[in-house]
Amino acid sequence: MDFQKIPPVRDQLMKCVRCGKCRSVCPVFTEVKNETAAPRGHVFMVQMLRDGKVQPSEELYERLSICLMCENCTVNCPSGIDVHELNAAARSYIYDQNPTLGKEVVFDTMWTRPGLLKGSTRLLWGTQRLGLQKLARSLGLTRILPGDLPKAEKILNKVPFRSARQRLPEVNPARGQKKYTIGYFLGCGTDLLQPSVALATVDVLTRNGCEVIVPKDSRCCGLPQIANGKMDTARRLMAHNIKIYNSYDFDYIVTDCASCSSALSRKNLEFLLGGLKIEDQAFEFAEKVMDLSYFLIHVLDLQLPELKDIETVRVTYHDPCHLANAQDIKEEPRELLRRIPGISFVDMEEANTCCGGSGTYSLTHYDISMKILDRKMDHAMATGADLLATSCPSCMMQLNYGINRHHWQAKVVHPIQLLSEYYQRVPVINQ
Repeated sequence: MDFQKIPPVRDQLMKCVRCGKCRSVCPVFTEVKNETAAPRGHVFMVQMLRDGKVQPSEELYERLSICLMCENCTVNCPSGIDVHELNAAARSYIYDQNPTLGKEVVFDTMWTRPGLLKGSTRLLWGTQRLGLQKLARSLGLTRILPGDLPKAEKILNKVPFRSARQRLPEVNPARGQKKYTIGYFLGCGTDLLQPSVALATVDVLTRNGCEVIVPKDSRCCGLPQIANGKMDTARRLMAHNIKIYNSYDFDYIVTDCASCSSALSRKNLEFLLGGLKIEDQAFEFAEKVMDLSYFLIHVLDLQLPELKDIETVRVTYHDPCHLANAQDIKEEPRELLRRIPGISFVDMEEANTCCGGSGTYSLTHYDISMKILDRKMDHAMATGADLLATSCPSCMMQLNYGINRHHWQAKVVHPIQLLSEYYQRVPVINQ
């Protein structure tokens, strides 16, 4: 696709009035204090790239890749510029001129093939189980890993042996009277790193009259590829998933991953597939996509009976960027937590700021990621909560690392896990 004809590049660059509002809300600029790290600086870079004043070099890619793609600048831009889309388009254009074997293997080969992705996760589980990961650290062997991975590999801790897809049947019948047929978009992070979240999702939905189908041939949502300059690969993944899910007669397509629901949203599909032959099919698909908490509150209007003598637990919540910024879904996860008896909900200061994880960002920009994480953990710990809830497996991984890093005696959970646990304690409401 012609870089200059991509809608954000063609239509939005001229909107920037250089006000600098984006600098005040950018988590990276807060830590780096350098204009080249600010969203406004990235808009300048994309404009110069479009006008041929700078070359599509690896150095320029590195400057643009410091962006978290958290969309905080986008939602706060007075001129309505989709800064993250400009950045993603530029990364893809630059990468096409400077491809690397490593990214081709990870994002174009391994991450597009569920079997290979599962196999790599199983291999990581084996190294952890046998103590080889710790041994490699003690011998200094992890220092040979590329980029920031020598430090960041510690974030990938306690990888489960069995994925959610291995533990869930393709068709999960509704319990009691059937209300809806749901297509469950099981994202890579939930499937491979947080399978208990997937089990809880299916448990809660089937208890509430939903037949839940987990299409076995679905693949990654494409967001990791977009963030890493592989937009053509993301388009292929998206087209594949659209055809798979449109072949069913689903009432809704639900996902418990903020990144997945953002990637599958109409807005992102317009950016990725707008103007292509599959556009109409894509929009038909997107109309059914819904975040899990939004579905539970607005469609099912979930109501839970009180359980006597239940112990109260204090819970706070971290807003995933791809839920709060990309989809403006902030209240629904909080309302879901409030509806669970025994939960005392307390909001944290700056709940709607990035945790620094942002998918693969913590693995490629470890030091900046940790500065952002430390700020987030200070706010979370100040609440005195027993549980830190969030609605994204990437955030869960990052926050778990933060808890260990700060020696905080708390636990990271997805709201759906707390809901499923409550149902299991009150079997009468399952009927």
